[in-house]
Amino acid sequence: MTHGIAAIGRDGYRTQIEVGSRHRLVADEPSALGGADTGPAPYDLLIAALGACTAITLRMYANLKKWPLESVEVKLHLSRDGDAMAVERSLRMVGLDEAQKARLAEIAERTPVTLTLKSGVRIRTTVA
Repeated sequence: MTHGIAAIGRDGYRTQIEVGSRHRLVADEPSALGGADTGPAPYDLLIAALGACTAITLRMYANLKKWPLESVEVKLHLSRDGDAMAVERSLRMVGLDEAQKARLAEIAERTPVTLTLKSGVRIRTTVA
């Protein structure tokens, strides 16, 4: 489906990331946690993936239906909810009527990254 590599050296927490076959990103921790804040922190990347998947999926659906969607804004907030993590997601959609907005809100609950996060992911770790 997809692949990636994350590499870190000895100095600080700046991490070079390669995803897919040609995209490079940087992740880091904020200064308050000992990083240099040269890129988003890991949880920032997690909610960025959810936001991007949500926006893209809603755009695809609106295009398929030929709806006049002008823009989608996905606001996200990740926080602790007791022992678990919780995401608050707010959708702002311009150009649609209330029924179309309601339908896209339903679609947002079934985007690929949303379903992955809700169901959990098995992680198998090996040492190379």
